[in-house]
Amino acid sequence: MSDAEESDTAEDTAEDAAVEHAVVLDHLPYGRPDDDRPQHQKPEIAYAVGEEEFDLFELTLVDGADVSIGDRIVVAPDADRELVDRYREIQHDDLSRGAEQELEYVIEEIVDRHPKRFLDYFNDAQPLTLRLHQLNVLPGIGDKLRDDILDSRKRQGPFESFEDLEERISGLHDAKGTVVDRIIEELTEDVKYRAFVGEE
Repeated sequence: MSDAEESDTAEDTAEDAAVEHAVVLDHLPYGRPDDDRPQHQKPEIAYAVGEEEFDLFELTLVDGADVSIGDRIVVAPDADRELVDRYREIQHDDLSRGAEQELEYVIEEIVDRHPKRFLDYFNDAQPLTLRLHQLNVLPGIGDKLRDDILDSRKRQGPFESFEDLEERISGLHDAKGTVVDRIIEELTEDVKYRAFVGEE
């Protein structure tokens, strides 16, 4: 990679850090079905999940906004928003049926887009209490897998990719899926420890 390319990448990363993106889960061009106002008064809305903290949003779109499921759009800061008039955070139960059905697929895409961030969880995880480790909050990771991960991390250094993690840890067959399952769990259930949702 050239110096110019490295500089561009660093600038892109810095710019992304200052801007909050969300990915569209569902688009309701005629507004919410439970909105009793006349059609011409009902705003066009979308449901979305934030890329950083996995906040769930109801977005009120600007007139004529051209958005589709899976689109990555800016929700903050206000000055950088082009498609969103305003937004509010919502709970999982507030999502439309369509948004619920898309949630897992969109979260998989976010994990694919930012693999290092989620690999860092495996590379940096520490004990939460005397009896519970951060790795143990991930679905399917019991004491044996936890110890195998910690031992491999100590002996061979950080994991470079999900494939590297799965090759080095016998019995861990879908590391990315484990992360996705935990994010869904944190969005849909009342969990004591949060690994990914609302933690950035």
